[in-house]
Amino acid sequence: VLDFQKIIISKRAGQVVSDPSQRVRLIDVAKVELDLADSKQISRFNGDIAVSMGIKKQRGSNAVGVARAVKMRISEIQSQLPPGFEFKINFDSTRFIERSIAELNKHLILAVLLTALVCWIFLGSFSATFNVLLSIPTSILGTFIALYFLGFTLNTFTLLGLTLAIGIIVDDAIMVLENIFRYKETGRNQIESAIVGAREITFAALAATAAVISIFLPVVFMKGIIGQFFLQFGITISFAVFLSLIESLTITPMRSANFIDSGERTTKLGRYFDRIFSAFKNFYIKKLKWSLEHKFITVVGSVIFMLVSFTLVKFIPKEFTPAQESGLLMARLQLKTGTAFAETNHRTELVENWLLKNPNVLQVFSSVGGGFSGGADSNTAMLFISLKSKRERPDSQEVFSKTAREEMKKIFGSGKISLQDPSSRSFGGGGRGFPIEFSLNGPEWDSLSDQAEKMMQVMKDSKLMTDVDSNMLLGLPEIEIQPDREKTASRGVSIVTVAQTVNALISGVTAGQYADRGKRYDIRVHLEKSEDQTKSLENISVSNVRGNFLPLSSIVHFEKKKTLQQINRSNRQRTISIYSNLEKGVTAEKARAFIEEKRKDILQPKYNLENAGSSKSQTEAFSGLLLALVLGLVVAYMILASQFNSYLDSFTILMALPYSISGAFMGLLLTGQTLNIYSMIGILLLMGIVKKNSILLVEFANQSKDLKNTSAFESMILAGETRLRPILMTSFATIAGAIPSALARAEGSELTRSMAITLIFGVFASTFLTLFVIPAIYVILEKFKTRSKNQNEIKLAFENAGNEGL
Repeated sequence: VLDFQKIIISKRAGQVVSDPSQRVRLIDVAKVELDLADSKQISRFNGDIAVSMGIKKQRGSNAVGVARAVKMRISEIQSQLPPGFEFKINFDSTRFIERSIAELNKHLILAVLLTALVCWIFLGSFSATFNVLLSIPTSILGTFIALYFLGFTLNTFTLLGLTLAIGIIVDDAIMVLENIFRYKETGRNQIESAIVGAREITFAALAATAAVISIFLPVVFMKGIIGQFFLQFGITISFAVFLSLIESLTITPMRSANFIDSGERTTKLGRYFDRIFSAFKNFYIKKLKWSLEHKFITVVGSVIFMLVSFTLVKFIPKEFTPAQESGLLMARLQLKTGTAFAETNHRTELVENWLLKNPNVLQVFSSVGGGFSGGADSNTAMLFISLKSKRERPDSQEVFSKTAREEMKKIFGSGKISLQDPSSRSFGGGGRGFPIEFSLNGPEWDSLSDQAEKMMQVMKDSKLMTDVDSNMLLGLPEIEIQPDREKTASRGVSIVTVAQTVNALISGVTAGQYADRGKRYDIRVHLEKSEDQTKSLENISVSNVRGNFLPLSSIVHFEKKKTLQQINRSNRQRTISIYSNLEKGVTAEKARAFIEEKRKDILQPKYNLENAGSSKSQTEAFSGLLLALVLGLVVAYMILASQFNSYLDSFTILMALPYSISGAFMGLLLTGQTLNIYSMIGILLLMGIVKKNSILLVEFANQSKDLKNTSAFESMILAGETRLRPILMTSFATIAGAIPSALARAEGSELTRSMAITLIFGVFASTFLTLFVIPAIYVILEKFKTRSKNQNEIKLAFENAGNEGL
């Protein structure tokens, strides 16, 4: 309609000017408006204008190695930058990785020292203790070689596997060395003790190692990234245990035959412990005889205890992964749709200033107007907050997050605020990494959005969840222009002319350019913004083919509608994803139970709710672990049955497992820990290691019956008396290896603490009950056993092999 090459429209002056002499004043006005209009996005680092760059490692590469190489390159580039420019690290996730790995390395060393202390206390011999400790580097270094060729990295799971394996890999060496040591204490020479002791314990060591490895075989059936992590954990421990078996049956007897002292106590502490152990042994034998004489009472009492302890699981909070002190936080800030960029930027600056004054904060990077999906949204901002190390800041990450969230809500008012730890996204699941994530699906968008709004409001009102948000991004109200075909045709107006006119005045056109100080600026002309854009459009005139001007409102219909910035679908249905964090002290299980209860009242027919992100990953991980647990028990039973050539003996051995779970549940409840994927791994690991104690008892009792033709009662008394020390040594060695992780408070310790506590309480409970319940079950089931070989022939075979047995 207008010739924009000759006429400049000043939006601020509201006039049409055709006199070239007045253009300078109007161009200056346009230039100022241009600067404001073109500011769509800005980034700051600690309050200074910045340009950011993100670097992501390639799949399979070392994250810490990549970060170190990048930092080295940055230091080289820094010297080449112009004055006043700096290259700084804004957000470094590998810092937390390095700290947590360093903490695990410290746990590894402490586990070795505590295990050595346990061995010395029980054996009283520095040479024997040193002999046991020499099995650790052999197994650990051999496992490193296996990890290298398998392409695994030193991550949380592999290092955690190595740390927990310390107390396990010494078990075989302890069993072999203790048996050798026992024969040497009877007066035999070193070589004879080594041969007889190692040969006698070989079967039990093989069975114990096979039982540990078998429990991890079903882990290969777990799917997703969780299955990959568990697979690495299982393979790490399996290799370490397998190498410890090889070492204990070959190198340990060789070392014992060449250097081992008598073990006679020379210190007051050692002699004091000998007296304690001797008194405990006499007490145990006395109680063992009573439990065998009242075997049914013993078994029934233990079963009742087991069943009661299993009910504790409903009182234990459940979650996917525990919250951790990573020192990294990411904030998403969103004002009302259509908010001016200047307003968003101003409020974000206020948040930055508060953060930079907070003693917990190290540095802050902000991106205003960047959008959550890479777009340019004037009403959004993202902040990446790096906290000081755990020892340097006064508040925990959880306390600081709550304070920061409240302050941001004051500044942003009714806007949406979400604050989360980006390290929680490491387990993926396709979501944002929030502890609560689910999606609403349905056919009709209007009804779906209404139900989503109701669900989000209910979640906010529950006081269980905070930072409730969704991916439903509403746009500004949309004016839909529908031409009347009959009127436009009769009045000679082209539809193309209508579209071009509206587009030119709404989107704007470049009417010219203005040069100033070597820079050139576009001068854009468009309609003045108003609260009711429909009235502005109604006043527009369009020309027809005859050159006449007609009101736009006479040939089109205007209709206001709600719009969406994006439309999401899942399985060809409209979907809205909803996310939230949890209030302090609230578990994900409790929040999900609340949502499941409310969905019945809110959701209409044909609309459903599905878990997503972390919630979906938790469900898959727990179901996968339960499957692996069941399959592991089946595999372990098959292996033990083939080794012992007895269905009943393998059943007796596996009866130690439920008592370990009882202890694990009690430990989690008493220490306030949650049932998460790490504590579930601890339970899975318990299934492998607690069978060692019952294997030692059953295997020795079988040897006693075969070689000395004793009764089941007498065989178990002798087995308990002989195997008490190695059982206590292996159990306390496993507990000692887990103590550093259970007591840790540094970065990353939140993840491993529940697993370590599960092991400590599970091993303790299983060991105590195994010493009494397994012998009772063995005696009860003895009358149901049948043997296919003559006992005298078995005894003769042992004697011909040079094994003097008992």
